[in-house]
Amino acid sequence: MTPKSLPTFDIDMASRLMNTPSIFLHSASPAISLSHFPVRRGLCHSVAMSSSSLTLSLAVPTHCMPVELRWKRSSVAFRPLARFEPRLYSTLGLFELIKREVKAMQLNANRVRSTPRNVLSSKEEVLLNTEIKKHDLEKGILLEFQKDSNKTLLAVVQKPDGKKNWMVSDQNGVTFSIKPQQIKYIIPGTKDFEPADIADFLHRAKHLLDPSLLECAWEELLENEQIVNAEGLAEIIYGKTDPLESYCAHVLLSQDEVHFKVRESKGYSSVYEPRSLSQVDELSQRKEAKESYQRELEAFICVLKSAKEQPIHAKPSKYSWQADDKIQHRIEALEAFALDACKSDEQKRTATEVLKALGIPRFSSSAVDLLINIGYFPVHVNLELLKFEIPTKHSDEVLSLVSDILEHSLPDQDEHFRKDLTYLKVYAIDVDEADELDDALSAEKLPDGRIKVWIHVADATRWVDHNSILIKEAKSRATSVFLPTETIPMFPLKLAMEKMSLKQGIVCNTVSISVVLNEDGSIAEHNIEVATIRPTYMMTYDEASELLFLGIEEEPELGLLSEAAVLRLKWRLKQGAIDTPMIDARVKVPNPDDPEPIINLYLHDPTSPAMRLVSEMMIMCGEAIAKFGGEHGIPLPYRGQSQSSLAAASLSYLPEGPARSSAYVRSMRRVEMDFRRPIPHGSLRVPGYVQFTSPIRRYVDLLAHYQSLNSRIHVIKI
Repeated sequence: MTPKSLPTFDIDMASRLMNTPSIFLHSASPAISLSHFPVRRGLCHSVAMSSSSLTLSLAVPTHCMPVELRWKRSSVAFRPLARFEPRLYSTLGLFELIKREVKAMQLNANRVRSTPRNVLSSKEEVLLNTEIKKHDLEKGILLEFQKDSNKTLLAVVQKPDGKKNWMVSDQNGVTFSIKPQQIKYIIPGTKDFEPADIADFLHRAKHLLDPSLLECAWEELLENEQIVNAEGLAEIIYGKTDPLESYCAHVLLSQDEVHFKVRESKGYSSVYEPRSLSQVDELSQRKEAKESYQRELEAFICVLKSAKEQPIHAKPSKYSWQADDKIQHRIEALEAFALDACKSDEQKRTATEVLKALGIPRFSSSAVDLLINIGYFPVHVNLELLKFEIPTKHSDEVLSLVSDILEHSLPDQDEHFRKDLTYLKVYAIDVDEADELDDALSAEKLPDGRIKVWIHVADATRWVDHNSILIKEAKSRATSVFLPTETIPMFPLKLAMEKMSLKQGIVCNTVSISVVLNEDGSIAEHNIEVATIRPTYMMTYDEASELLFLGIEEEPELGLLSEAAVLRLKWRLKQGAIDTPMIDARVKVPNPDDPEPIINLYLHDPTSPAMRLVSEMMIMCGEAIAKFGGEHGIPLPYRGQSQSSLAAASLSYLPEGPARSSAYVRSMRRVEMDFRRPIPHGSLRVPGYVQFTSPIRRYVDLLAHYQSLNSRIHVIKI
């Protein structure tokens, strides 16, 4: 058998399996048949060839032990297989081995046909005659040029364009003016080529672009220490250097990232040398990792597109995106990018890569829209809530402790000190639909005509030990968060509502501050006690204001509270307090998940009788606590504010109301804190102030409760 008679066959058709222990590959009817048995790779192989067929014989013992493949000698001499370490291979591995060796035989036969003229020893000096003169480019020559950074095109030369440039036409008849440096390869042997023939040329090239042929050629060139150019590679793997084969060899070399590297390049020609085995192994691993990453990205993009197409009720839940680590990694990157909170460049790259793959502009707003469209974000997502990383849920550990408290009431450590104030008429005034009710008011007329006011504050410390995880949770949150769509409580809502909050007609534990006023509105006496009360009325600001306007005789205590508030305001203004009444706007959305939610707007006038009443009582309570702390040397979160240097008269040109009030607020100094002693509060015009009336929703108030109560009990015991 001569090399010329070597049969040609489609090796890819050899994927059909039949239950026979032999492998037959025929040029007339290619087929393959394998039994599932282990094969030991090594030693030698045997091949029987004729002018009509190529047969690889495989003998299988009846006991199915591993066997060896051996090549039989024929009249054609070809290189033996490379040496392999003994390993066990599955049927698929054997099939791949056979494919590889048949291609190696084809390469060997091609080398027998003609000795490559473009293969050089790496020891020789590389000489490239790349000075392409102008007359070398003429009409009808096919070339490849760089259109932009990501795309190359085939085009046919038409005519010169100026001194250096050329006019070329692609397969669609589009004409380009290209510079010499844009030309990447001139396909040899092409003359009188027509642009209309480019499509067929590319179609035929597809069937020849087999990267595995490049790998076989690499092995041969590496073994013989040779270098090669495109035409030389075409001669090796295809047996000829026709235009189509030369172009395919050029494509394989220029697109290869593993087996070859450019040895020298000048103008339009390049010489390549095979990389070392260690380099190929390393680059192969990198390439596989890159391809694996790309497959994962494409799969993720498909998941995103599928989720976008689902109706709102059928979209995946937020937690379903966290089931797979790789999906979660990309979703978290998108979320961080949407919130302008990427923690690393890698996270930002991941997010923009996904947006680019989807054809979406790489902006944070685009990421927000995407996360909404796949159901990860709600339709009306509150980005600020996410940016500040405010947890919307309490941990299982905290909720478990709350369940224990609700089921087994804790003993009241202050039971023996609590004063029974259930005889007082108690008014709890707050906004409509308040979630946490933590303060209420009482008043009585003393025999000497002075007014005694009680500010009752829910005793949150009754239910929470200062060393418990509930306190740590409250400290980390610092405050309840009130949003139009929801309230995120500092304490779990069940504990806050069922145990801590004040309830109408129910005996409640409180910290009650009593204040006796002088006739001018200043504080004459003050005291702090743990107590029990039974709230009489729960009412809104509007309801309380209406009762005050009507002056109902049955509610004289409410009138006393209003009278005390008026006295307090007059006294503070006389001291130089700045009165800045601003309209209080409150927005509530009862159905935030609806695409078209209901939005309710509530406006509260701070000058209304009920608003004035509550505001003045809260300020008075803060002043009384500061006095108590100062007298007993108790470290408390004392709040103060320096007096503004801006004179009130300087803003008289502004109309009274929101405009002037807003200007006053803007001129105020920042609030200061001192934990050792009371400091003056310039805008309120009180000698000291401590926030104390909201321990259920503000941690600093809760802290003041612990400090005040522990010190108070200590004083009593002494």
